[in-house]
Amino acid sequence: MPETAFIDPDREAWAIFKGLPAGAPIHMLNLIRLRDRAAYPEGHADHGRGLSGLDAYRAYGRTTAHIFARVGGRQVWVGRPEVTVTGPQSEAWDIAFIAQYPDAQAFIAMVRDPEYRVLVAHRTAGVADSRLICMSPREPGEGFGE
Repeated sequence: MPETAFIDPDREAWAIFKGLPAGAPIHMLNLIRLRDRAAYPEGHADHGRGLSGLDAYRAYGRTTAHIFARVGGRQVWVGRPEVTVTGPQSEAWDIAFIAQYPDAQAFIAMVRDPEYRVLVAHRTAGVADSRLICMSPREPGEGFGE
């Protein structure tokens, strides 16, 4: 596992993200590496239950799905990572998917929602490392990079 794990955005990236144009759809590539055991904080209802990182991440997905849908989000692609062909093997991922939002403001509305802010504890408990890459959707061309 890499020395530095990424669970939440840093301030600089968040500032750039918040400045994206309103009304421009975005795709968010999510790469998730799960903990073997979920790490819920003391006081959380699931603390000490021995749940796996996958259990916690699935709880995150189940409990926040209505918020995701309310802001106009939907999954447009999901796949199961098999092997990192090019790149460090230490960056192997357990889950990969692309979520679409109407714009960056919809994503911001989701993460600022008071209910979401409580439920995201499942994600934090289950995720060992992640990458969240915001992309502007385009129509694919005939060749790579088009």
